[in-house]
Amino acid sequence: MSQQDQRAVLQQLFTRRNFMRAAGLSAAAGVLAACGSDETPATTSSSAATTAGSSAGTSTSASAETSMSSATSEGTASATGSATGGAGPSVAPGTYGTIALQLSWIKNIEFAGEFFADSKGYYTQAGFEKVDLVSGPVDSADALVFANSVDIGLSAPDATARLVSEQGAPLKIIGSTFQKNPFCILSLEEGKPIRTPEDLKGKKIGIQTGTNQSIFAGFLSANGIDASELEQVAVGFEPTPLTAGEVDGFMAYLTNEPFIVKADGKTPVTLSFADNGLPLTAETFTVTEETITSKRDMLKAFLWAEIKGWNDAVADPAGSAKLAVETYGSDLGLDIPGQTEQAEAQNTLVVSDETKTNGLFTISDTLMGQIGEALVAVGITDVTTDQLFDLSLLEEVYAEYPDLIVG
Repeated sequence: MSQQDQRAVLQQLFTRRNFMRAAGLSAAAGVLAACGSDETPATTSSSAATTAGSSAGTSTSASAETSMSSATSEGTASATGSATGGAGPSVAPGTYGTIALQLSWIKNIEFAGEFFADSKGYYTQAGFEKVDLVSGPVDSADALVFANSVDIGLSAPDATARLVSEQGAPLKIIGSTFQKNPFCILSLEEGKPIRTPEDLKGKKIGIQTGTNQSIFAGFLSANGIDASELEQVAVGFEPTPLTAGEVDGFMAYLTNEPFIVKADGKTPVTLSFADNGLPLTAETFTVTEETITSKRDMLKAFLWAEIKGWNDAVADPAGSAKLAVETYGSDLGLDIPGQTEQAEAQNTLVVSDETKTNGLFTISDTLMGQIGEALVAVGITDVTTDQLFDLSLLEEVYAEYPDLIVG
């Protein structure tokens, strides 16, 4: 595929992403080193015995694109030896049946950890017959979890909190893959580069209609900038208005659109929201409170497999790209150099000093407080972080399997 054709494919994909972007559901891949523990999660309560049937029943309602079959995963697991967990699961194979994980976007590099967990057999080893990786985009992963159409959804704190606030949805976030959200203002070195919040003043900024407008308003508020000090215009989700000179800045994702403008021969300049007053996390694992209560062991097993997969993925961007291009996203026209480049660029969104110490998906007390402030900044004032997050399952997983923390 030529570079021009690749750009066309990417632009089509970004156009399709519309509502996902508006719902704040997106993120990246990241960096760490080495694999996790060679242990596997153990059953800790009697509820595990009944989980398989109910879990499988729930997931059958999902209109899912399934991942590689569990038979393939088991074969891969056998071939990779200790990398898949060595001693084998301490629960009976298939204990937790089949569950559905709603992805927030198409099957590209953003879900490298899930690809590794599936292809290396970590899901199978943890006690699942299969974990269906349900391809996005969707209007709202949170709404699908709320409706019991899927078991787990990948979302973002603002999107989940909004559904909790507006509909009283009994949802909880049990971990966050990405420590930094990838929202940014993208500008061009060849145009009017925007490097600081102050540089926004007097500029014409393209913002997607819907929730993105609220998020940008929160970003302005967090930086003491009045909306009257700049001009906002409605745009879509691919950066043509920026490259055509119609706007000076464009609300984008650090992990996506900068690569499109770079491929067009432009020099991207990015202003990160997370590093400038709006530190929301992203690709959070959302479940119902009922699932936490009745299927706690299943969720812990899932988190164990996810951590294993992401430890592998962030240690191997090229391997992640290969899985995305050749297997899971083989029909998307992706290319290995581009996916590898994006994976490397996304590394800083996954790993922080806190995750190096405490493990992937964890959220420090400091970051939790910042998330609470960011939710207020985007207009969600009636949902506290205590109401929104339950990180106790993740804490238990790391207490039982400390070797999963790889630094």
